[in-house]
Amino acid sequence: MEIRKLKQLIQLVQQSGIAELEVSEGEAQIRITRAVAQPGLQHYTVAAAPQPELPVPAAAPAAAVAPDDSQTQKSPMVGTCYLTPSPDASPFVSVGQQVRAGDTLCIIEAMKLMNEIEAERSGTITAILASNGQAVEFGEPLFVIA
Repeated sequence: MEIRKLKQLIQLVQQSGIAELEVSEGEAQIRITRAVAQPGLQHYTVAAAPQPELPVPAAAPAAAVAPDDSQTQKSPMVGTCYLTPSPDASPFVSVGQQVRAGDTLCIIEAMKLMNEIEAERSGTITAILASNGQAVEFGEPLFVIA
């Protein structure tokens, strides 16, 4: 494998935030890993800062209307969520719209690839939890389908 390709793969791992990448090209096999323990720890420390605000009365109603896990469509990957197919187009789905399993709900861009996210089940979109252009994590709820 060429050095130029290796450098591109290393740069891809650094920019994307993934912990490990394995690539096979012909008989050559490359595995690139990076330690993520310290950045992940720092990230959780930062995320823990808003938690003291949870007892505020405004947070209680949000918890009361939280959908159960079976109704949420979660992100299958880390990336940037796009609710429209292009900047000038209308959204794939809107609140109150009926969807069937397999209908496109959004696009998640991950490592310069556009991945269509399809509904896992049929139902009505009762909430859109992500915003257009928002960075999403693996397992983060995107939609509520009742």
